[in-house]
Amino acid sequence: MTGLDECWTRIRSAPHEPLSALFAGDAARLQAFSGDVAGLYLDFSKTHLTRDLVDGFDALAKAADFDAHRSALFAGAIVNVTEGRAAEHTAQRGEGEAEAVALAKAFHARTRGLIEAIEAGALGDVAHILHVGIGGSALGPDLLIDALGRDSGRYDTAIVSNVDGSALKEAFGRFDPHKTLLVIASKTFTTTETMLNAESVLGWMTMAGVDDPAGRVVALTANPDKALEWGVDETRILPFSESVGGRYSLWSSIGFPAALALGWAAFEEMLEGAAEMDRHFRLAEPRANWPVIAAFADLYYTQVRGAETRGVFAYDERLRLLPSYLQQLEMESNGKSVTADGTALAGPSAAITWGGVGTDAQHAVFQLLHQGTHLVPVEFLAVVEPGHELDDAHHRQLLVNCFAQGAALMAGRGHDDPARAYAGDRPSATILIDALEPRTLGALIAFYEHRVFANAILLGINPFDQFGVELGKEMAKSVEAGGMAFDPSTQALIERAGL
Repeated sequence: MTGLDECWTRIRSAPHEPLSALFAGDAARLQAFSGDVAGLYLDFSKTHLTRDLVDGFDALAKAADFDAHRSALFAGAIVNVTEGRAAEHTAQRGEGEAEAVALAKAFHARTRGLIEAIEAGALGDVAHILHVGIGGSALGPDLLIDALGRDSGRYDTAIVSNVDGSALKEAFGRFDPHKTLLVIASKTFTTTETMLNAESVLGWMTMAGVDDPAGRVVALTANPDKALEWGVDETRILPFSESVGGRYSLWSSIGFPAALALGWAAFEEMLEGAAEMDRHFRLAEPRANWPVIAAFADLYYTQVRGAETRGVFAYDERLRLLPSYLQQLEMESNGKSVTADGTALAGPSAAITWGGVGTDAQHAVFQLLHQGTHLVPVEFLAVVEPGHELDDAHHRQLLVNCFAQGAALMAGRGHDDPARAYAGDRPSATILIDALEPRTLGALIAFYEHRVFANAILLGINPFDQFGVELGKEMAKSVEAGGMAFDPSTQALIERAGL
């Protein structure tokens, strides 16, 4: 088997040709680097991937034993080696080890039962859902509800993650405490910010004279005993498995507010869309596997071309939260400096993910993308069917701008005045979604999950731990306790703020 170093040497030594030359020299380039999966059309033809590069990355995948790692993921084997755990988010979608799939189905049935009870009035009049969580316990549900729930008319929902009281104050101003359901999402049920927010919500309900505020609390956790100890009734505790990581948890009971706001049928469709992408990722060979092809492009730009960031721009208002969601998924998973066995990483880890919404971003950051000195691979997302019934001109302008930006980044334009010249040869990929529905959104999110996993395996990283978020939290607790000496700058800030 070809060694990893030899594979990287082959990849790095491949000639660089401009995108225009790649298209001119290969009449079948578009067909080779675009395809359809689960209602998504993925076009990576405007990246610098070539058939030779894909062959080189395919050899790298074989050298990294990619197939075995992928099989281990779906088999429920220990893939989170630093914490000795499986990563069983795919089991939530029915694709995984049989026992884990059965447990996920049982937990889903419990979630559905509580939703049906709420809909039947078992918890009284519920008009508002106030969901408190942080990180993956908030970003996933927020994305789903904002993308799919704008016209559902079922419940007014607020996802509050920030411990800043202003975030809760905004929700309090919108909601009737007598008609609010408090949902607490915390894997451990000890997350400091989440539990403080939950206590404040209960205080708000109590001050308003709500009878039995604790009776209007639902807990989403992998530590049900802690939720029970906190005072949540067992019938309103929705567990999920310890092997489901936070940023991969929206498919579990963490998705409860989305399932309640959108309806259970929509939540099931989302699971099936993700399962469709799971099957593609599990069964397709790397050179015909879209999450893997996307990872090949990511690695080419970070490892070979030195790109430090990747821009993600959603040309659909309903996907405005996707860049934020991807920031956690990609950077918390693969923002590591050591490999899974603890040795120093030989090159860059994950790119910095950032982005925004088109066409707003065109009038803010696209100047740098077109004429700046940084190489920034760009990813565009658009939807064929509009999410509104306004004049078709709105959607036409949106899509025209999206497609034109990718074309302009690649083509560039010369000019006698250097300030008006565009270098071109700037890469982009486009994901075009047939219609933004639960199925296609589920498939899209699963695509990004598997892309992250493929990147991790080819870099030798464990994408399922996140120790990097702990140090700052520990120091914050030390500030509260007053038992730690800080550097002069930090100590002065603490004193100036009166802490």
